[in-house]
Amino acid sequence: MKDRMPTHEPSPPADRDLSHSLNFRVDDLDADDQISAAFFRLVSVHEDMLVSLAEHHSADGARSFYVLYDGSATWDHPGVPQYVALHLQRDLERSTFSFERATLPLPSMAQSWLIRRGCPPEFLTLDAERGTAPADEATRALEQRLMRDGDHYALGWSHTQDDPDDWVTLAVLRALDERARSPFRVVVEEVDIEAGTHTLREGGFDSVEEALQWCDDRLGGLSKALPLVRPVPSLSRPAPAPKTASSRPSGRSR
Repeated sequence: MKDRMPTHEPSPPADRDLSHSLNFRVDDLDADDQISAAFFRLVSVHEDMLVSLAEHHSADGARSFYVLYDGSATWDHPGVPQYVALHLQRDLERSTFSFERATLPLPSMAQSWLIRRGCPPEFLTLDAERGTAPADEATRALEQRLMRDGDHYALGWSHTQDDPDDWVTLAVLRALDERARSPFRVVVEEVDIEAGTHTLREGGFDSVEEALQWCDDRLGGLSKALPLVRPVPSLSRPAPAPKTASSRPSGRSR
C-alpha cells in the first residue's frame, strides 16, 4: 500500500482527475474587486490542487460549505496546515458572492469551523474513499468531539510533518473556559501509511510552555507519553447522608 496517501489526502485513480469535480458555482457571479482578487489568490489559483473531502450546498443554492485538501501546502513553508474550510455565500438576486476561508491542521477542525457557520453536521461527512481510516474507536470519538466541540477551544499553534516515515500532525489548543482543567491541549495525529490508517490522541497541560515543549520533543524524535487530561471537577457537592434519630456525634463512647 505504498501508494496510499496519508490522512484524508486523496489518492485518485490514474484515469480520474478528482480536481475536475470541484465546482464553486461562482463563475456566473460577480463580486467587488477586493473580494474577487482575494478569492483568486486564496482559492482559485490553487484549484487544480484542491480536492473536496466533504461538501454541502443549501437547497436554495445560496450557501456552500467545503472541506478541502490542499495539495499545494506540501510545497509551502514546513509545517503549514493542509486542509481548507471554505464557506461561500451567494446573493442570487444580485448575482454576487462572498466567502470565508480558514486553513486548519485536521479535517475535524475544518468540519467544526463550517458547522459553526451554519452547516448541518449530518451533511458534512468525510468521503471514506479519499483518505486513511481511523485506526480505533478512540480516534473516532476524539474526531467527533473536535468536530462537535471545536468552538470550546482556540487553535494556538500547529505543525504538519508530511514525512512518509513519520507523518504526524500536532495542534496546540487553548480552552476558552478559564475554569477548565488542563487548559492547554495537544492533539496528535499519526498516520500509518502501510496500514492505511491514522490515530488521534489528546494530552492535557497546565501551561502553553509545557505543551510546546512536548511538541518540540515529539518532532525531535523523543517519544513521550501524552499527559492525561484532568477530568472536569463536579460543580455540585454530594448531599450529606440524612441523620437518623439514633445517630450521635462521632467521638469516644462512654
